[in-house]
Amino acid sequence: MDLPLVVGVDGSDSSLRAVDWAVDEAALHGLPLRLIYASRWEHYEEELASYTGCSSGEVVAQHIVASCVERARLRSPAVRISGEVLYDGPVLALLREGREAFALVTGSRGWSEPVETLLGSVSLAVAARAVCPVIVVRGPEQDRRGAGRPVVLGIGRLAQDAAAVRFAYREARVRGAELHAVHAWRRPAQAQTGRSLLMHEATHLLYEERATTILDEAMSRLPCNGGETVCRRKVVEGSAHRVLLAASAGADLLVVGALRTPGDSGLQLGRVAHAVLHQADCPVAVVPRRG
Repeated sequence: MDLPLVVGVDGSDSSLRAVDWAVDEAALHGLPLRLIYASRWEHYEEELASYTGCSSGEVVAQHIVASCVERARLRSPAVRISGEVLYDGPVLALLREGREAFALVTGSRGWSEPVETLLGSVSLAVAARAVCPVIVVRGPEQDRRGAGRPVVLGIGRLAQDAAAVRFAYREARVRGAELHAVHAWRRPAQAQTGRSLLMHEATHLLYEERATTILDEAMSRLPCNGGETVCRRKVVEGSAHRVLLAASAGADLLVVGALRTPGDSGLQLGRVAHAVLHQADCPVAVVPRRG
């Protein structure tokens, strides 16, 4: 039985955009789509009432789910779609649903998040703790699904990237898109000063070759050569988050890995994943790997 693609909804514009994206994703993979609204609504009765004119949070929640299910069915009638209201905190509910999900999908910001917030607290917490891939749908509307746009994969430490590599390759394959694997590298500060031009160039080549080796090893098990999916590899000197943010401007999806440490219930996101979740110009998939 196929694991479902699970979407957290709350009726906000951001979550509706996530629903639209997830419907298309489910259709690409032939997966069922499950829409959930989770809230301990006694905490939000006043806020919901001011928005809807209704004093019952449960009634509002049921209406939101039904509306999102109808929206999804109109967008893609062939996708198997279900919806449910869960009486729980949204983070805990999504993390629990993620144990039996192909991936979790969220918007970048909910109703309760201030406009200035780059990424909603629920999306950040879920991306940092889920045991399945988490996709945060962000970026300009016209850029969220781009024909011909590549899937960009950020390669960091090998220990945490194997699952992300497989995920990114599969996403590129179902889209008929190219996979662009990117590894950013930087020379230590002491390697950049007090050297002759010749030594500077030699040091540059040394670190670039090491970066190329890391990238090649990460991609070595994929059938990129001679396969249906074109894989391009690129090493770039610079900070990883800046390199990936630049690449996201022309991407259909940006994929990064995240290491999960058993027994650690805190936020487990590296600096690079944290940065792209807040600022990328396309949807971002965080793919966990147990350490």
